[in-house]
Amino acid sequence: MGKFYTDEKNAQIIIALLKEHGIKKVIASPGTTNMALVVSMQFDPFFEVYSSVDERSAAYMACGLVAESGEPVVISCTGATASRNYLPGLTEAYYRKLPVLTITSTQPISSIGHNIAQVIDRSSLPTDIANLSLTLPIVENEQEKWDCEIKVNKAILELKRNGGGPVHINLPTTYGTFETKELPIAHKIERYELIDKMPRLLENDLIAIFIGAHVKMSNELTLSIEKFCEKNNAVVFCDHTSGYYGNYRILGSILGGQSMGLSNFKRPDLVIHIGEVTGDYYSSPLIRNKVWRVSPDGEIKDTFKKLIKVFQMDEASFFNYYAINGLNMSKNTYFPLCTNKIEELRSKLPEIPFSNIWIASMMAHLIPQKSTIHFAILNSLRSWNFFELPKSVESSSNVGGFGIDGCMSTLIGASLTNKEKLYFSVIGDLAFFYDMNVLGNRHVGNNLRILMINNGVGTEFRQYNHRASEFGNSADAFVAASGHYGQKSPKLVKNYAENLGFEYLTASNKKEFTDVYKRFLESDITEKSMFFEVFTENEKESYALERMLNIEENVKGKAVKVATQLIGKKGIKGLKGIIGK
Repeated sequence: MGKFYTDEKNAQIIIALLKEHGIKKVIASPGTTNMALVVSMQFDPFFEVYSSVDERSAAYMACGLVAESGEPVVISCTGATASRNYLPGLTEAYYRKLPVLTITSTQPISSIGHNIAQVIDRSSLPTDIANLSLTLPIVENEQEKWDCEIKVNKAILELKRNGGGPVHINLPTTYGTFETKELPIAHKIERYELIDKMPRLLENDLIAIFIGAHVKMSNELTLSIEKFCEKNNAVVFCDHTSGYYGNYRILGSILGGQSMGLSNFKRPDLVIHIGEVTGDYYSSPLIRNKVWRVSPDGEIKDTFKKLIKVFQMDEASFFNYYAINGLNMSKNTYFPLCTNKIEELRSKLPEIPFSNIWIASMMAHLIPQKSTIHFAILNSLRSWNFFELPKSVESSSNVGGFGIDGCMSTLIGASLTNKEKLYFSVIGDLAFFYDMNVLGNRHVGNNLRILMINNGVGTEFRQYNHRASEFGNSADAFVAASGHYGQKSPKLVKNYAENLGFEYLTASNKKEFTDVYKRFLESDITEKSMFFEVFTENEKESYALERMLNIEENVKGKAVKVATQLIGKKGIKGLKGIIGK
């Protein structure tokens, strides 16, 4: 056997990231399951490895070594009860906030609970021996590699976070060989606070801020973002949940969603990520390079799998710092590059069939000033993310839990805040029927405008680019849940809404829509709240989305070819005839 590294990738990642973070002191206890890790470090001159037969002594030795050297220390043990002997020393480390990284090796986790020798359950730890406890995967694919890298980074960074303290990693082994001559390059993540020496921005980098769902943004934060963008040639990628309505706002969906890619457009070199979960799936292709995440919680949330730095601080402090200590550019050239590209795409926008997307194109810019609009998840939010709202209109969506339940109830709750303000909703039929009972609440006022897109099916699952599309109409039975709730009855919702005191509007094609939609957009609060039920077809919804995502190379034949493959020649012939309806 050569003096090489283990072939087990999870152990390789630990070793590589320990080296990246400068952690070299190790106290090893004897065993077989931890041999992959210990032997690999033994033959790497970077590490200082010490031996301790007694794990109880090893943990206390680590406390002394940490306290004296000021450096984190790794302790490693094997399976069975070895780790139980760490408890007294780790309790000491916890209450003294000493950064001891405990790596307990184990047989595969699936062995727990089957009377297999030397296998114990470490999934539940005393609360005062570790600030964080993680179990690594056995790495066999890229997803598991990413998961392992994130967890090891979390563990290492937690050693010094919020004053520091011990951290636990449970490391499964497969007793592999030792033939790896060079460690893989591991994805290192660093964490900063305002008291630290902050990293610098690179002069030639194009910078974008990406905002996920965000609480209402204060004027202070908006102004700090404005100054940051002005000084650092940056833009802000938003969707309708982002809460930023400033001068550098860019709706990223129409850019990132182009399936043929973008010509004459440069993606950002650095993305500053703030906010929480996003429903803007289509902006992700714009984020291909470095990501810095800024959040007071300081958590490692690698949404785009490009995270390299985390800033544990409030967002305004971060942007104010880099407005002063950033690139100090004299002119912002990236914002016009983005807006010009969007204008170019909109100028090529093909005719869209009657659908949620077409309705959004007709209504988004006409939503009354200073109102609020809530979008149901997926099709409604996605369709309206392609089009900008008036600057004074606030928008929201339940993208936290990301379920179809509760959209109407959330709208009603919001509408109670200000009876003199209009509250709009755009919602699909399944989401509406899921939550329709709330319209009977006695607190419902006359400031609601509900737009229901009724296509009689979970149209998300019938989109041309959804995995269920390969099953065609067969998906309707159970995946897309077609045929429920009156099967697009023209009377069911009408009677329900009118009996609850709503003014009811309806449309089934473009002409009927244009005849009534301006009533729905009346800027004054009317005697009754309004319910606008629009009937669409899922085939048109799918075709509309396909057209929106292929504007950049909108060759008529190519679009027809794609649609033909999905719904057949007969179907595409029918769509050509009704696209204007």
